[in-house]
Amino acid sequence: MTAPFSLLGRRAVVTGANSGIGRAIALGLAKQGAAVAVHGHGDPSGLASIRAEIDAVGRAAMDFEADFLDPSAPETLAHQIENEFGPVDILIANAAIENRVPWQDLTDDHLARHFTANFASLVALCRAFVPAMAKRGWGRVVATGSVMATRPRAETVAYAAFKSAQLTAIRAIAREVAAHGVTMNVISPGAIETERTAARYADASFRHAVAAKIPVGRPGRPEDCVGPAIFLCSDEAAYLTGVDIPVDGGWTIGDAPGSLPGEFGLR
Repeated sequence: MTAPFSLLGRRAVVTGANSGIGRAIALGLAKQGAAVAVHGHGDPSGLASIRAEIDAVGRAAMDFEADFLDPSAPETLAHQIENEFGPVDILIANAAIENRVPWQDLTDDHLARHFTANFASLVALCRAFVPAMAKRGWGRVVATGSVMATRPRAETVAYAAFKSAQLTAIRAIAREVAAHGVTMNVISPGAIETERTAARYADASFRHAVAAKIPVGRPGRPEDCVGPAIFLCSDEAAYLTGVDIPVDGGWTIGDAPGSLPGEFGLR
């Protein structure tokens, strides 16, 4: 009998897997039995490291490099993965950029970069992988969103707007493929401490301010995103599609009682 939440025999692709949330999810999928193709850009040592971790748990792994600021890169990557790694059952669309600027200083280039890397890449990967999943009668897509899609900040207009658009796209496509055994969902992290944000969290006053805002009482860790992702990829979640799961320690419920105004460290 197959263990609950087993992904044994499945092939997964995780974008942005060289660090942070993507890295944690890639290793989590491997521990549940999946073979994992890991993607990254500009961090060969990070990719080599996560590949070695997956190898160490006895699962097949391959690493791939692609720059999603190149509009042609996602489709090229998908073809490379299918040719070298095999048919893909699970897509974790995690890679993204986030550049903060005052909204008055937004430029066409700033908007275009966020559109290309954070939204167009998702659509291209879905276009490349989802039809084959539907034809085989089983597939999972999980995109990493953000609580900023519903609680945006002025200095993250582009990032937040395209995370919101990402959720809409996932839900729209999900309606078309649900009857073919393919589910498409989103997990939306809140304040997550990663390598990218480590310097800010090293400041004790900043860490305290973040923890004070969150009902659970602490910042999140990449590992906090693993359980929801594994669940959504499993057979046990076959009846869930088009959902958005906040992974935020309750922050979207509202600020913790007694906390001061302000928002900190959101992904």
